[in-house]
Amino acid sequence: MARIKVHELRQKSKVDLLNQLRELKNELALLRVAKVTGGAPNKLTKIKVVKLSIAQVLTVISQKQKAALRGVYKNKKLLPLDLRPKKTRAIKRRHSKHQLSLKTQREKKREMYFPMRKFGYFIIGCLVCCNYGSI
Repeated sequence: MARIKVHELRQKSKVDLLNQLRELKNELALLRVAKVTGGAPNKLTKIKVVKLSIAQVLTVISQKQKAALRGVYKNKKLLPLDLRPKKTRAIKRRHSKHQLSLKTQREKKREMYFPMRKFGYFIIGCLVCCNYGSI
């Protein structure tokens, strides 16, 4: 059996993919028997191709399954763990924007009673860059 092209696998249905997987596994079993019994060298080199094809079929099956699940959970509030975005541990535990904006009662009182001072210069002309007191 020649190498399988993944874009062809994506167009097949799940039943066809499972049938192809079964065939590939049977072929791999026969090739392993040939290896033990001292079969031809071309059969031994074919083992790698068949294993790769099995991996490709399994990958396409799982991708299709995950895509179908994403469609089911598209507008739901909670997602299964494997459909959630993969992030680092630190990013997942980080506070949300809402949590960062919250203030304690003490902070609110402190801001109310001791507001930030406003230092503004309302200068006519060029008082800052030239002579400071010569207007």
